[in-house]
Amino acid sequence: MNRIKKVKGFTLVEIMIVVLIIGILMMIAVPNFMKARQSSRQKSVISNLRQIDGAKERWAMETGKIQGDVCAGAADLVPEYIKSYPLNTPVIGVYNANAVGTEPNFLGKDQYQWGADPTGL
Repeated sequence: MNRIKKVKGFTLVEIMIVVLIIGILMMIAVPNFMKARQSSRQKSVISNLRQIDGAKERWAMETGKIQGDVCAGAADLVPEYIKSYPLNTPVIGVYNANAVGTEPNFLGKDQYQWGADPTGL
């Protein structure tokens, strides 16, 4: 009498169901990850602009500059008023301190400006 051995393992249908569930989870997770990454970059740029604005205001008060006087950015602000000027950040672009009395801005793929609208939009 021959005994039939049962081979233990997963069937094709079970594997397909697992792959389908993983695919559904990825469809939910990836867009949320991309949104969180963009939001993080935006907040980083706005934080840098806020620091540049504060340093520029301290520089203007201590050096007696008036509204409209030009601030050279890193040359005037580092290291006395800001520890380091944001040059190599995760978001590629250029930070401009601008003149005294105007908001600094960021020029890159996405453009942000620190001012009355803290979201930069």
